[in-house]
Amino acid sequence: MLERLELEAFLTLGEELHFGRTADRLHVTTARISQTIKKLERQIGTPLFERTSRHVALTEAGQRLYDDLRPAYDLIVAGLRKATDAARGVHGVLRVGFLGAAAGQLMVQAAQLFDRRHPGWRAQSREVQIVDGLQRLRAGDTDLLVVSLPHDEPDMVTGEVLFSETRVLGVSARHPLARRDTISLEDLAAVKMLQVAEAFPAYWRADRTPDHTPGGDPIEPGPHFETLQEALALIGAGEGAFVMGAQVSRFYARPGVVYLPISDAPPLEWAPTWLRTNTAPQIHAFNQAAQDVAARVYLAIRH
Repeated sequence: MLERLELEAFLTLGEELHFGRTADRLHVTTARISQTIKKLERQIGTPLFERTSRHVALTEAGQRLYDDLRPAYDLIVAGLRKATDAARGVHGVLRVGFLGAAAGQLMVQAAQLFDRRHPGWRAQSREVQIVDGLQRLRAGDTDLLVVSLPHDEPDMVTGEVLFSETRVLGVSARHPLARRDTISLEDLAAVKMLQVAEAFPAYWRADRTPDHTPGGDPIEPGPHFETLQEALALIGAGEGAFVMGAQVSRFYARPGVVYLPISDAPPLEWAPTWLRTNTAPQIHAFNQAAQDVAARVYLAIRH
């Protein structure tokens, strides 16, 4: 059986991929996290994380365990929150979704601010995947979602930009481009570009997976993926490259993946979106809380 700290340390480290940030979130020392993970690895009988002086990454076994444990843990936490809400007189829950670690941290802080400003309401943050985020918003499973631009859904409202980040190319450490400090958009002709799932909007796919450079050189298409973890696995295996925001260099460091700033690419911007039919005042109240947190903390992320 897993002890509570073992479970929380493993899942939080799997999220952060950084021992210091994991320790901060769990209010323990970095040494305690390291000892706990080592104890868990001995108990299971295999390494769960790859560790170097600069990178932390889940092993294949670690990723499988993370994928198995995360949903069950989230259900337990949700059940405890419902009981706590009932005891405290919370009568409304606003469900806010996010894509990526930077937006996730912002949403958690915005939720805390929203809760303080609006007694009786609680904002519940949840991660969604690229392939199903908009569907969950339309299905009513999520009330507000932070997405990367461009975003042009006619049935949705897009709020003000919360933060922006430099665009980087994720490429295999074995690729010749990996020896460069920066690249330009013309250099994309030298890689196979991973393709996002067909379920995602065409305008978003066109922005992330161009078929030619600005100068007209063709870009070879690579394999499709549905989640960031799948994309990083393909990149590390040399199956292709992909353009992402600079937050990946902080939150998703991988030994076999190099992130190269693109010198002439426009920044990647993130903004909240919600259904036009959802006119609840809590949507705008949460949006204001997110704007206040972003103005104080985020502004811009650079490689």
